[in-house]
Amino acid sequence: MILARPIRFVVALGIALLPITAHAAPMLTLERTNETYGNGDPIWLLKLSDGSKPLARWQAAAGASNRQRLDRRWSPGNGAPLPPGTYRLGSPEPLGKDLWIDLQPQFATSRSALGIHNCFPGVGCICIPDRQALNNLAAAIRRWQIKSLKVID
Repeated sequence: MILARPIRFVVALGIALLPITAHAAPMLTLERTNETYGNGDPIWLLKLSDGSKPLARWQAAAGASNRQRLDRRWSPGNGAPLPPGTYRLGSPEPLGKDLWIDLQPQFATSRSALGIHNCFPGVGCICIPDRQALNNLAAAIRRWQIKSLKVID
């Protein structure tokens, strides 16, 4: 989507998004941090950026602490984090009382039924523990028509 003029979008968690220029191609990435939640599970960050400019970020969970080193590519159902690589990102849609953002790996794997949704702990999907943060992420995906996610790590 090409924007004629910069637009500001404010995330409810107090993260102000910077203007996106007419030539921008916003990207969504997921990467592990060195921080942990109270239960010991690692905190991952979903980051929205415009080239090198950070626009917003959301805390996420991806795999429980004791599942971080399991086979991430070929063992469906083991609760490991998503394998590194690029995923096609579906449009946010309701799923019961939750919100689901479908993820389709763009590489060979036996993993399936992957997505971003509101849950905790995270065992297999990308889980956004804060429901309002998930709503804000969905709004950003819709607004900027983000179609892919890159898992780094």
